[in-house]
Amino acid sequence: MSKGKFALGAIIGAAVGVIAGFLTAPKSGKETREDIKKKAGELKQDADKMVEKTKQEAGKVADTVNSTVKGFTNRAGRAVESAKQEFQKEAKK
Repeated sequence: MSKGKFALGAIIGAAVGVIAGFLTAPKSGKETREDIKKKAGELKQDADKMVEKTKQEAGKVADTVNSTVKGFTNRAGRAVESAKQEFQKEAKK
């Protein structure tokens, strides 16, 4: 299971647990709604932080991939150029 799926499951599980706790708590409806609103805001902030962290991680991965691809492209270009030079040397003989 990927970390992203696990984290999403954990957030959903936490949200369900919080809601279940509020609904079974001995509070008035108004207090319960206020608590739910507060917790929903906290969960949204947590989700927003996770999204931002994921974007940053994805950016790092993309940078690494781009760097690796450029390195392979440069190496391949040098190999092709070297092969051309060797073929030209052989053709002149």
